[in-house]
Order: sequence, then structure tokens, then C-alpha cells
Amino acid sequence: MPTMADVARSAGVSVATVSHVLNGTRPVLPATRRAVLDAIDELAYTPNTLARSLVTSRTRSIGLAVSAISNPYFTEILQGVEATALEHGYSLLLADPHDDPRHERTVVQLLHERRVDGLIVAPSADPRELLAYVRRHKVPTVLLDRLVEESATGAPPLDQVCAESTGPTARLVTHLAGLGHRRIGLVAGLGGLSTTGERIAGYRQGLASAGLPHDERLVVHGDSESTGGERATTALLSLAAPPTALVTANNAMTIGALRALRERGLSVPEGIALCCFDDFAWADLFSPRLTAIAQPSRELGAEAVQVLLDRLAEPDRPARTVRLPSAFVHRSSCGCPEEPRQRPGPGERAEPSEYRTAQKGTVA
Repeated sequence: MPTMADVARSAGVSVATVSHVLNGTRPVLPATRRAVLDAIDELAYTPNTLARSLVTSRTRSIGLAVSAISNPYFTEILQGVEATALEHGYSLLLADPHDDPRHERTVVQLLHERRVDGLIVAPSADPRELLAYVRRHKVPTVLLDRLVEESATGAPPLDQVCAESTGPTARLVTHLAGLGHRRIGLVAGLGGLSTTGERIAGYRQGLASAGLPHDERLVVHGDSESTGGERATTALLSLAAPPTALVTANNAMTIGALRALRERGLSVPEGIALCCFDDFAWADLFSPRLTAIAQPSRELGAEAVQVLLDRLAEPDRPARTVRLPSAFVHRSSCGCPEEPRQRPGPGERAEPSEYRTAQKGTVA
């Protein structure tokens, strides 16, 4: 098996130079770097990752802990994380905390024990044990999708990356109000999550902007799951004065809501209008097509990796929160006329044009 010394001899450089090329620990002239990479290819040299980690105290690996990995939203986030990590020479270790605070603490510890260089975590509704662990062990960590704030100061305890939620939810509500709806129901997510709180705040903001009263009975939690979304929608439809329009706060609950509407024999949008937070690949295939807020899921994953790499490069920098813009995707489930479908060009993903023009959101 070829060694680093063999690579150095073939490339006509020192072993230290080969090490700098492999580890990125010092700039190397382009011609020298090319000679080293050519020698690696020619000799079929494979770096000894374990030995390298003992020398550098780095494993070039990132731990990712997100729940509901089967959810298309988190699947796309995973794709963004993995692609960007690989681009920077990092491998990925994946765990599912199941939105359970105790299990979350366990999987984070297991990832840490595998000597990952840093963590990206979508925190549960009660992340106190998670925060205590990563602080105690000084594990570089980025919180993803769900925000946590210090109770005393409101400052972020760790680096955080998420999409805008409040304004986009308000836009769904004002859009429905503009179509004449006066009783708009919200199928809200799991209590305690920042995304749930922000989307409820956006719902209330939209009602206020439209001059509509807030009726607590029109907000029912679906716990961010399909079965919960079905249960919550059934409860809303059972009111003495049921809503004429619904906003569902994530894609899983949208599926549950559609199931409940079907059981009641209600068609969309003739029987009830529907808008949802979270676009997903098959939202465009429903009849009618679903009006939705699309989050930049892959971009969120990529940005989380970049923020983590910045933290690894500068451990003492202040914690920051990065928000990326979400996009309003206007289709016909809200009761508007069907619009022509826009087909993506060769090699282009089918996503709202807002993604290609919007600037990165707030950085705190």
C-alpha cells in the first residue's frame, strides 16, 4: 500500500507539503498542489484518516441530528448538508433524535464520542440538556431550522440557521382574507418549537393586517405530524361555525388535513380553501395544486455547514443567527384561477424564482 512518503517522492516534494495539500493546513502553490494530486491518483494513495486525526485532532466529520428524516423537507436539508460537507472534504454522521429531549441528548453524546469536529442539530421543543452538553464539552454546534434564545437577553446561545416564518405565514392569511374569507383556521405545529410560535405569530399578524378578529378556537395544534394534522382539521371542521379556509403549518400536517377533508367530503377549494407552509415535490401534482410557502431547504443545509466551518475556523466569534427568505408559491388550492406551470430548464430545479433573486436574510 503506498504511503505519504511515496506520494512525496513521486511528486518531488516533502512529506510536509503532501500533508498541507491533504489537510489544507497551509497554502500550497497551484502547480505543486497539482503535482501532489496527480501523484495521489497515479499511486492510488488513500489517506489514513484515523492516523491523520490523531495528529490534527480533527476527523473531518460533521454530526447531523435531525428528526423526521423521512420528511421531504428534512430530506432536502440533508442533501444540502451532505453536498456542502463533501465539497469541503467532510464526511457526515447522521442521527434521528425523534424530537425527544432525552434521546436528543443521547444521540448528540454518541456523535460527539465519535469525535466529530462539530454538530448541526435541529433542536427539540426542550433543548436544555442538549445545550448543557455541548456547552460543557465545548462542542462547536449550529442549531438548524428551530431557534433557541437566552431567556434573559434574547441572544442566541449558539450559531443558528433558519428560514423566515412569521412574515410568510402572514402572507398566506392576508391572501385568503383578500379572497373574502373571514374565518381562517390554523393547523399549528408542535408546541414549544420556535417554528410553531413564529407561524402562530404570523397567523395573528395576518389577521390583524386584514382587520379580522383573532378567535382562539380557530387555532388547533397538529403536533407537526400527519395524524395530528388530521385530528386538528377534524376538530376545526366540527366547530359550530367552522372555518372557510385553512392554513396548515407544515407539509406533514397538510397531508393529514387533506385526509380529514376527504373524510368529510369537502373538496378544495370549492368546499374549503387551503394554503400550506412547506412546499414539497408533489404539492404541484395535487388537484388542485397547493398554494404554499416554500422554504429554501437545501440552502439551509448548505448554510448550516458554512456557519459551522466559520465557527471551527474562529472558535471565539460571537454566536449569530442567519435567516434565509422563504417564497410564496401561488397555485390554485386557495381558490384562485389555475396559473400556467413553469417548467425548469435543463439541470435546473423546479423552485420559485424568488430563490434565485432573494438576498440572504437577517444575520444577528
